[in-house]
Amino acid sequence: MKQLTLLLSFVCGWTLSSAQDIQVQIDTKTNGPTISKHIYGHFAEHLGRCIYGGFYVGEDETKIPHTDGVRNDIIEALKELQIPNLRWPGGCFADTYHWQDGIGPKDQRATIVNQWWGGVTEDNSFGTHEFLNMCELLETEPYLSGNVGSGTVKEFADWMQYTNNGGVSPMSELRKENGRETPWNVKYWGVGNEAWGCGGHMTPEYYANVYRQFATYMTGSNIQRIASGASSNDYNWTETLMKNIPAHLVDGLALHHYSVIDWNDKGSASQFTEEQYFITLQRAWEMEELVTKHVAIMDKYDPEKKIDLIVDEWGGWYDVEEGTNPGFLYQQNTMRDAMIAGMTLNIFNNHADRVKMANLAQSVNVLQAVILTKEEKMILTPTYHVMKMYTVHHDAKLLPLKIQNNATYKNGANELPAISASASVDQAGITHISLVNIDARQSQTVSIPLSGVKKADVSGSVLASAKIQDHNSFDKPSKIQPVDFKEFKVKGGQLEVTLPPASVVVLEVK
Repeated sequence: MKQLTLLLSFVCGWTLSSAQDIQVQIDTKTNGPTISKHIYGHFAEHLGRCIYGGFYVGEDETKIPHTDGVRNDIIEALKELQIPNLRWPGGCFADTYHWQDGIGPKDQRATIVNQWWGGVTEDNSFGTHEFLNMCELLETEPYLSGNVGSGTVKEFADWMQYTNNGGVSPMSELRKENGRETPWNVKYWGVGNEAWGCGGHMTPEYYANVYRQFATYMTGSNIQRIASGASSNDYNWTETLMKNIPAHLVDGLALHHYSVIDWNDKGSASQFTEEQYFITLQRAWEMEELVTKHVAIMDKYDPEKKIDLIVDEWGGWYDVEEGTNPGFLYQQNTMRDAMIAGMTLNIFNNHADRVKMANLAQSVNVLQAVILTKEEKMILTPTYHVMKMYTVHHDAKLLPLKIQNNATYKNGANELPAISASASVDQAGITHISLVNIDARQSQTVSIPLSGVKKADVSGSVLASAKIQDHNSFDKPSKIQPVDFKEFKVKGGQLEVTLPPASVVVLEVK
């Protein structure tokens, strides 16, 4: 068992330990940025069973308790998760979506074919009112992704007027006719989605001009205009947008990155080898490099960091479960996904000076979901539990970490840092430390010097299981869930913590 030392000097400067120990230095003289709660955002697309059969079961449902057609158990679970925002209606679906098809009497709404996800008929029974009212039930901020690929500037501007105008206008009057007197005051607006792909296969130069046109007509106070950003390591896309879009027209730049073994052979979500596990986490760890390099480009054009980096799609992507529609992207969620979530959220926390929002893909029944449903049954996934454990970081002050001499998790000639970490201090002065050990076989011991701390001052929770393939099922919905963490001791001013293999631990230090 390797000895790892984390030097957390959040009270005063600590001397570094010997070279063989991991060293995590904290600059106590620098006031760290706030970790925006919006980093812990979610995503709901008209895709498979995310909306229909997931969130929304319809007003006529009699077996599943609901509020205006939205499942009560999902509302309760997501409120427990304190989700800060929810992105909708896509994704690729967004650039085929015409919002006026989804308002008014449901028996009069137009239907369309969902060309991206399974070729199913979309009846538009879940539209603007249903989504924004659901966000109010969830006590979360809506993030609307507007249609740029097949829509018009007027259509986009009218949608904003419909949702946000509290005065007298044609769109606000139409909203009132449809039963909503007061505006919803939507703050977050995505100007298209994946403009380099399903959003129009545009060049960055072309999209920059299209964005400028749309953004010009996005009016209203307290709105955030988010440009369709790069796919993974397309740094030229970020450079072109930062160079060609005036700063006063943009508030955020998106980034999409998925942890995929091979786009042509993604592998099973639950029946995978340790080698496949390693490759998936290798792809997830790339997020550190991606954020660092995209931020460096943004810093060149925006040194004051006025434009946010919005990672509004991230997560693991595997083959669909056997016997399910390949266009529905339904996959199981294992301890591997818990590792992806813990690592990625630590990365976002540690880049909180520029990363201000992120959206896990997706909320229910699609990709790395936090919730899976089957008729009246619902389960919470390991990813759900990690995100709930990390709620302690919401709007807390970052304690910047620099880990040196990290232990390595090896797969043949390849290796990854075994330990990922982030830390914050909340408004009550309580410090929280999130630690992830991705090594599937090896436990690790972390030693944290904490002056004056007694065992009674420390508590924690852990998410772990016997195998990395373990998951919650509808037969065993509680197989994996956080439990109180006891594997630590305070000795000579040192907090020594033993992290099980493939585990996520969150400590609280008072």
